[in-house]
Amino acid sequence: MLSGLNPIKTVIQYLSLVLIFLVILSGCVSKNNEIATIEVRNTASVDIPDAIIRIADTGILDKINSTSGTSINVRSDTIHPMQLIREKDTIIELLFLCELKANEGKFFTISKTDQQVNFKRRTQAEISIKKGGEWQGRLYQGGLFENIEFLRVPDEHTDHSSYIRYEGPGWESDLVGYRFYLDWRNAIDIFGKKVDTMVLQNVGQDEFDSYHEMSDWGVDILNVGESLGMGSIGYWHENKAERVAVTDSIFCEISYSGILESKIKTTYFGWQISDYRTDLISRLSIQAGSRLTMHQLEISSEMDNLCTGIVKHPDAELIQPESPTGEWIWFASWGRQTLQDDLSGMAVIYRQDDLIKLAEDELNHVVVLNPSDNTLTYYFLAAWELEPGGIRSKEEFVAYLNEQAEILNHEPIVK
Repeated sequence: MLSGLNPIKTVIQYLSLVLIFLVILSGCVSKNNEIATIEVRNTASVDIPDAIIRIADTGILDKINSTSGTSINVRSDTIHPMQLIREKDTIIELLFLCELKANEGKFFTISKTDQQVNFKRRTQAEISIKKGGEWQGRLYQGGLFENIEFLRVPDEHTDHSSYIRYEGPGWESDLVGYRFYLDWRNAIDIFGKKVDTMVLQNVGQDEFDSYHEMSDWGVDILNVGESLGMGSIGYWHENKAERVAVTDSIFCEISYSGILESKIKTTYFGWQISDYRTDLISRLSIQAGSRLTMHQLEISSEMDNLCTGIVKHPDAELIQPESPTGEWIWFASWGRQTLQDDLSGMAVIYRQDDLIKLAEDELNHVVVLNPSDNTLTYYFLAAWELEPGGIRSKEEFVAYLNEQAEILNHEPIVK
């Protein structure tokens, strides 16, 4: 050993050099894995606890699509839940979830990673039909329910045919569930939820309409009858809202059922209403942490209106904002309007520029809207007092609606 050298000090210096080298190498590898860094800014004056950020930038998506076989993550101070939306084999959008304080900006890094993180599912969409039985007139006898991705509604099918589980497709977030009748009624119903987990996969499995009885997960809370129910599609004709009742055929598909967002597409061929005959496409989507359903409509020929609305109830009060501002405006009801006589709120949120008029008929509070370039978008939502942390007063509901309108009017900006 050379005199004057401290062996312990030498080892420490050597290990320090190795550690520095590994840190530098790790940084290089990390930098090589980086796809993009983006800034997201909340321009709203309210906090967004569950902001869903959409990345549709082709430059970023091209890089993601070129990393086949490799996982992707989105990170700031933590790894964020994310969802990739595909069209065939190509990723067309990246969604991720984050919390944004009012007027806050945050930076996020999108990277390749070998470590895939599994996050809690907070939305889903499904449609389930019976297989293994047979049609006897308008009733499907025998068979077991099975989830499918696509359905052409059989000509034999009508209301209460016992063919489709809970009579149509369903979609839910961790806060609320919805379904619509995939038959001549075409009206939307509400599943009130007492839990924040996914429940639709179990609804209606034991008995065709057992979801009308209170269970551990919740219950069907709305009496739809011949009304628009909650946010259903209609046409305003001779002072009455007419539902999508007469069609040549109906096709329904689950576009995707993801942990952060789920979407259902339904195509109505040959919708006959008044003097109009048109094809109609409906896209319903819901996001994690949200009660809102986004309803996007397309029609194949020009119509002078489309309408939607909320079923009337004798114990519910119609409410509207006192001083509406911004692009998006809400229209709502609040009161003891569930089948179980619980407090609940229902609302439609529409673009102010699309409004033709607010109206009513015997069964409905109606929003009559003008489709622009044969398209129309609106939102609807329901809140039930028995949800975990549910809204329990008119004042809370109005505050919630004002917050949602503020967020829609000032969506987060991605740079």
